[in-house]
Amino acid sequence: MKDSFFRSMTWLHTWVGLLVCWVLLIVFFAGSMSYFRHEISLWTKPELHSGTFQHYQASELSKQLASGQAFLNEHADNVRDWRIYLPTERRPYLSYGWQTQPETGQRRGEFHELIVKPDSEEMISEVRESKGGNFFYRLHFDLHYMPAKFARWIVGFCTMFMLIALISGIVIHKRIFKDFFSFRRNKGSRSWLDAHNVSSVMALPYHLMITYTGLITLMFMYMPWGVLTNYDGDNRAFRAELNPSRVQTKPSGLDAELISASSLLPQVKRYWGEAPIKQVVITAPHDSNSRISFYRNNEQLVTDKRTQIVFSGVTGELITMSPLEESATHATYDTLMSLHTARFADFSLRAFFFFCGLLGCAMIATGALLWAVKIRQKQLKQIKQGEPVSLGLRLVEGLNLTFIAGLPLATSVFFYANRILPSGIPNRAQWEVDCFFFTLALVGLIACFNRTLASWRLVLALGAFGFMTIPLLNALTSPSNIIDNIVSGQWTLVGFDLLSFFLGLGLFFVVKRLNASSKPMPAATKKNTAESQRKSRDRENPLTTKVKGGAQ
Repeated sequence: MKDSFFRSMTWLHTWVGLLVCWVLLIVFFAGSMSYFRHEISLWTKPELHSGTFQHYQASELSKQLASGQAFLNEHADNVRDWRIYLPTERRPYLSYGWQTQPETGQRRGEFHELIVKPDSEEMISEVRESKGGNFFYRLHFDLHYMPAKFARWIVGFCTMFMLIALISGIVIHKRIFKDFFSFRRNKGSRSWLDAHNVSSVMALPYHLMITYTGLITLMFMYMPWGVLTNYDGDNRAFRAELNPSRVQTKPSGLDAELISASSLLPQVKRYWGEAPIKQVVITAPHDSNSRISFYRNNEQLVTDKRTQIVFSGVTGELITMSPLEESATHATYDTLMSLHTARFADFSLRAFFFFCGLLGCAMIATGALLWAVKIRQKQLKQIKQGEPVSLGLRLVEGLNLTFIAGLPLATSVFFYANRILPSGIPNRAQWEVDCFFFTLALVGLIACFNRTLASWRLVLALGAFGFMTIPLLNALTSPSNIIDNIVSGQWTLVGFDLLSFFLGLGLFFVVKRLNASSKPMPAATKKNTAESQRKSRDRENPLTTKVKGGAQ
């Protein structure tokens, strides 16, 4: 019974992991990149790398709001809302934005943004169009080239498989702590199994947390029956009760004089104290139903909600504000959401989460490679006889090459496209994304015809070269290089260049390792290695061990 149970769990772990592992690899990879979403977006806009960075200053807040409102009043007439973005640690510049009225058939209007230079009224408007880090953020739950709702169901389905694979992996991993310290090199499938165990156990709490909270983020879409029953299918009413401050008020169409947003700062300070303000939004300006909303910068608070105060834009009367106290259920949901998004985390914690995310990618990749290596070993006899390998093995090996080796290369191509594509071409941001997927498709085409070590070395070497040369690319296409950024203290840009270089260096060592493994061994070494592997297999499988002295 015990043997049967563990065999069943092993079968379950293998197949629930293998069937969706490539989608999970994209989700884990893009999700890991999302921890530096704003830093990536900043790097992809080199027009902002010189003369725009500034820190949040409470003493300048009143002046910045007054200047922003005056500018928007002059240049953004008859729009849906005005927005003033104040400097934050991850978005270190002041900007003014506005959203136009949506046209017929559109849900939202077009958004425009201008960046303000420090200590001046000069604006930077010529900023290249790029999705930046938002591309990876949306990719990890919306995928691409498909309806968002359909993509989220796919991701949710794969995430549930991931959770099952994690739990079944814990059940079958009887020596979880002992195997964590075991890694046997040059042992074929045993080496891949050790790598899979180490990458799994090292970040196991993170893997469980990120998988479970990933399901929580879209729980109302996956399990809507509670809302449908209690609110008669009215999702809008449910969300209005869940977060009253986000309920939008329609314009009345009657003109009214708009008060100054800076005049409301004393009231904001009375409720929030010295807490920094992240954003000010003026909805339906010069309308009798206009609203002025202040959003607090929650910094390192473990919360994913937007803390907001809403005033009337005509009278200055307080309309609503985010509750300081909430139910235990809502607080639990908000905490789980914040653990998944990690918006509260400082740089060091986000870097740790990023490393754990890469370990998740390694766990998924080594699991897929382990399956392919074991199946190829089983089919070794028919391969020696000149028979082709099975279709399933060819498919898995092709997908492994496409996504495991192709994702780093496609990411480096995305960053190169950001700097090389002309700034004025239509749909420039989408062209960057198309370059990413075109690279994956090209690697997939190679995998259809050649899945040997030579193809792995080629794709990984190109990815290594792409990442290692990103600091040089930035120096050639940006007004500042890594030395200038170190001198001026722009550590976000320095960190991006260094991280890219070290990721490329890691890929380079993988390529070097593949080159070493493909070199022919001397005859004596081959004989010793074969004998050692045979003895190792005998020890691992007692059924193949000869019993001395006959049957017992």
